Amino acid sequence: MEVTSWDFASFDGVKLKIHEMGEARDNKRAIILLHGLFSNAETNWIKFGHAALLTEAGHRVIMPDLRAHGQSEAPHDVDAYPRDVLIKDALALIEHLELPAYDLGGFSLGARTTAKLLTTDISPEKAILAGMGLEGLAGWDRRQGFFLEAIALRDTAKRGDPHWMAIQFMKSQKVDTVAASHLLKTFSDMEPDNIQTIITPTLVLCGSEDRDNGDPETLAQLLPEGTHIAVPGTHMSSVTKPEMGHEMVRFLDV
Repeated sequence: MEVTSWDFASFDGVKLKIHEMGEARDNKRAIILLHGLFSNAETNWIKFGHAALLTEAGHRVIMPDLRAHGQSEAPHDVDAYPRDVLIKDALALIEHLELPAYDLGGFSLGARTTAKLLTTDISPEKAILAGMGLEGLAGWDRRQGFFLEAIALRDTAKRGDPHWMAIQFMKSQKVDTVAASHLLKTFSDMEPDNIQTIITPTLVLCGSEDRDNGDPETLAQLLPEGTHIAVPGTHMSSVTKPEMGHEMVRFLDV
């Protein structure tokens, strides 16, 4: 399945790499998918077949590499990282695409970004929050501190250190740690009262052993149109399972 990629200049001129697969057909909508922290579109959506499954089902799949991730620019200037910069980037992309109708989804950080986008004035038909629970939308200071410590310990941590897995993933994805440190400080929390204002039909899709971002069932219950589905795996492994892609297709095509 062919992937096409193109550059998009965001609201401030920073270039983001956008990857696409397929064309919308049979009255199916395009879907914009946002990847997780330290990951990229290839690792999250393409490598393990989720984008291909969506494409085969008739969806156009649009997958940006987030700022400071993948093939997108990773500026070192702190001014390139205003508060909630990923929200600003996503809104700029949505405006640029001029889609008549679309769906929106994300995994982990991408799900966190998606949830916040759902409280703005955009109007996707359906949304997917993967690898996300209620607690992952708030309490960011603690999570930020963990990842900043992982960056600081990148070259000294030993196997068994609680930061070890995050460090190995960062290394495998060739993360620019200066840019990542700036980005980590831009995220704001989302409170339960805000979650209850989201009226978009939303699938909370989480590994059966994944509680890295809190309780997905409680999150689904708070959403006025929320549905929870468990797929096999932990936070790291669930994204490698075909069940994740199949459940995304099933939800979008109902």
